[in-house]
Amino acid sequence: MENYIEVRWHGRAQQGVVTAAKILGEACLISGKYVQAFPEFGPERMGAPVKAFNRISDEPIRLHCQVTDPRYVLIADPTLIGIVNVVEGTPDDAVFIINTQKSPSEMRTELGIKGNGPKVFTLDAAKISLETIGRVMPNTPMLGALAKATGFITLDALVDNFKLNYAKKFSPKVIDGNVAAMNRGFGEVVGE
Repeated sequence: MENYIEVRWHGRAQQGVVTAAKILGEACLISGKYVQAFPEFGPERMGAPVKAFNRISDEPIRLHCQVTDPRYVLIADPTLIGIVNVVEGTPDDAVFIINTQKSPSEMRTELGIKGNGPKVFTLDAAKISLETIGRVMPNTPMLGALAKATGFITLDALVDNFKLNYAKKFSPKVIDGNVAAMNRGFGEVVGE
């Protein structure tokens, strides 16, 4: 079996999960990893469920299919729980990071997780993004939370990549807001 880190993102269209997977992939690439980042979605309409995926490895990735057994699952919109099977294919040591005001233990119950296996982390990424970016865009706070909860990518790598690859596309105000959102996501995520 290949040694991959596999990540699945759940959100709704316009919440930035496809962009978040791309940012994570770029940051891992700059850090010397081999990466894949790709979306899965149906009709492109605001509010439709969207999935995005990452596959990260120290060696070339020869697998070219959907991520079916992700160890890391990020849920940008908790209203998808119960509508989409967000726990599908996850191993006993899975890590869930959820954009919610609820506690990790409350979300563990909502996810139907029993026992001590999977870890659950929560943060109010919607509030963080509203306060730092000026609109609800939970993707960058969730990237910061991912760095804190997993350690397979550093916050500095994510921030440096974002500044490098998005400075020409966005104003300094937008860049600074997203960097602040990543930093707050890193600092405010809680888990059990």
